[in-house]
Amino acid sequence: MGAQQLDLDAEWLEADGLGGFASGTVGGPRTRRYHALLLTATTPPTGRVVLVNGIEAWVEAGAQRCALSSQKYLPDVCYPDESRRIVGFTRSPWPTWRFRLDDGSTVEQEIFVDRDACETVLRWRRRGGAGAAHLVVRPLLSGRDYHALHRENGAFDFRAVTERGNVAWRPYPGLPAVAAISNGRYGAAPEWYRNFTYDAEEARGLDHVEDLASPGTFTWDLGEQDCVLVLRTGDGLSVRAEPHAARLAAAEAARRRAASSPLALAAESYLVDRGNGRTVLAGFPWFCDWGRDTFISLRGLDIATGRLDDAEQILTQWAGCVSEGMLPNRFADHGETPEFNAVDASLWFIVAVHDFLAAAAESGRTVAPATVASLRAAAEAIIEGYAGGTRFGIGADADGLIKAGVPGVQLTWMDARVGNWVVTPRIGKPVEVQALWLNALRIAGAWSARWTALEAKAHASFLARFPDPASGGLYDVVDADHQQGKNDASVRPNQIFAVGGLPFALLEGPAARGVVDLVERKLLTPLGLRTLSPDDPNYRPHFRGGVTERDSAYHQGTAWPWLTGPFIEAWLRVRDFSAAARAEAEARFLVPLRRHLETAGLGHVSEVADGDPPHTPGGCPFQAWSLGELIRAERLVQPPAPGGKP
Repeated sequence: MGAQQLDLDAEWLEADGLGGFASGTVGGPRTRRYHALLLTATTPPTGRVVLVNGIEAWVEAGAQRCALSSQKYLPDVCYPDESRRIVGFTRSPWPTWRFRLDDGSTVEQEIFVDRDACETVLRWRRRGGAGAAHLVVRPLLSGRDYHALHRENGAFDFRAVTERGNVAWRPYPGLPAVAAISNGRYGAAPEWYRNFTYDAEEARGLDHVEDLASPGTFTWDLGEQDCVLVLRTGDGLSVRAEPHAARLAAAEAARRRAASSPLALAAESYLVDRGNGRTVLAGFPWFCDWGRDTFISLRGLDIATGRLDDAEQILTQWAGCVSEGMLPNRFADHGETPEFNAVDASLWFIVAVHDFLAAAAESGRTVAPATVASLRAAAEAIIEGYAGGTRFGIGADADGLIKAGVPGVQLTWMDARVGNWVVTPRIGKPVEVQALWLNALRIAGAWSARWTALEAKAHASFLARFPDPASGGLYDVVDADHQQGKNDASVRPNQIFAVGGLPFALLEGPAARGVVDLVERKLLTPLGLRTLSPDDPNYRPHFRGGVTERDSAYHQGTAWPWLTGPFIEAWLRVRDFSAAARAEAEARFLVPLRRHLETAGLGHVSEVADGDPPHTPGGCPFQAWSLGELIRAERLVQPPAPGGKP
């Protein structure tokens, strides 16, 4: 990426395999409280703490001092503002910058996180230039929860332990020590840097000012030899910096080369350890692992990329969590009781199980009979729970459809809540819940005939009750607020799941085409489907402002990229997956998403975007189900293998 093409506000991500990560902007200034060089999960994948927020870096050559870093301070000051020195940036194989010094020479800076060692490696080298030069780096430390902010205080411990030139600090009791493995010279020079300001936090209406502590400086003679700084937790200091960094770089480069595609490599960021198993993080920088997000995401992140071992571990671990016919939607970060507050998450589990077993069979991979039995038992326990009734009024009604909801609780994926106000309660019989329910019944019907009659009854009820003659599509909720015959005709994207996004479509022919055409006409944007038609008086065109403003727009017009996958599948289904349709879908729907990979969260897909042009991305810049559905959609537009299924 040349200097003239640089998006200085774009964000890079380097994730480890335990829930920690390093992240920042191309231009240098941290714009989020989550931007850091050493952010680690103390109870993987939770208990995340920020230990090293960033660095001050500069080059001294004679009387000249050239900064390689930029910081943003109150009231609105960028100092030093040295983004002009950035003459190149690439994110392959990892974030690497080229800075031009005043004498015409350049300095390369690279940052990567070793996925297995969970260490952040920084290396610098000079190209060209005749005179002597020194690189000086000041690490900026905190020691805080990753959602919090840090202020100057007397408790911060600046003292260092040194060994073989390496340094360790323990800023606060109860937190991991911070080790700096270096081939430079360390000098203690404690300083507080005050009033950093984070623009993205301010835009979100949140606290955005922080103070950071710097215990000292590292200095190197800057030449062709690498200047190395490795940041990690713990106080092990016996490592030699250069060979250690070289080993980590070789291992990471090999891992990244082995990925089948850049998207498959990006997918690995979300797959991390939890206990003795695996899990999926919903997104970076602030989400952890949630049920709904996990089951939707792994269809693309794991199954579509062939990571069937990971998919099996994840699904098997979740299979043991069924309670009263439900799976939890969220495990609390600090060990509190899991939250069973989703009507759809458990049904998405069944869909994911179906896709996993189908992919295993197609690839010839053997799944142990005990594993198959465990997954099927969990799926049947969910269906039995839903058929008989469970929490929050969830249960099959007399017509075979699933009713759900109680006042004050958000159960569908449209789950925004401001205080006691549930923005989109959708109490009654939501359309995508019926699509998931009917898919679950059909999937289980292949194992046991006991579910076929209920599926037939529910399907007939769906076909009779959900078509909306006025729009040509489907009602969003029938029996709204549990009032028989009260229908919510809001034009929302949830109806697309009756045609695409799930293994089995509920509609065919003109009815299916009517849904797809309505969604395309009213809801399609280059970055996903709007959550509400612009014709609706409740439509919110922009996702911005404070918490209340953003949450009230979250599902009232904001576009969601993850819905592109179900839309593309539905769009292709009503065109019989013809070669011409695949080519058109590629050009019209996937090309804009691929362009998005070069903005916002580099190489990834954002959580949301504005409903109105220019559809500015927002929310979480690295979102698992957004990326997962892009990967799944990429496969949908490819011609099928001989004898394969679309």
